[in-house]
Amino acid sequence: MSDYGLSVSLTDSYDDAVARTRDALAEQGFGVLTEIDVAATMKAKLGEEMSPHLILGACNPPLAHRALLADPSIGLLLPCNVVVRSLPDGRTLVEAMDPDIMVRVTDNPDLEPVATEARSRLVAALHSLTPVTPA
Repeated sequence: MSDYGLSVSLTDSYDDAVARTRDALAEQGFGVLTEIDVAATMKAKLGEEMSPHLILGACNPPLAHRALLADPSIGLLLPCNVVVRSLPDGRTLVEAMDPDIMVRVTDNPDLEPVATEARSRLVAALHSLTPVTPA
């Protein structure tokens, strides 16, 4: 995994993973502002086939507002991208941009509390997608 993302691998079908990811994001206060079907775009624009791959532009309005107050240019890094993509082995990968990137890129300490809360919410959303193993 990259040093700029968070991820979880699921055994769910792609369609189920997309639906569950949307629900998990909503439970953490994120709405989906944008949606890019990468596979469909590559097919339409380049004639290239690829496995299902969706980019969800997730936004938590209170957190986005706080980030914009701390740094109006931070809009360049909003919303938080969440990717759902099908893997060759049949699993589905759900990845989210690590909000700590905002702090690292800008070196603005005022963004730290916003990034920390956003990261906590995204981690909770991703963790909610994985099955709980009984003790």
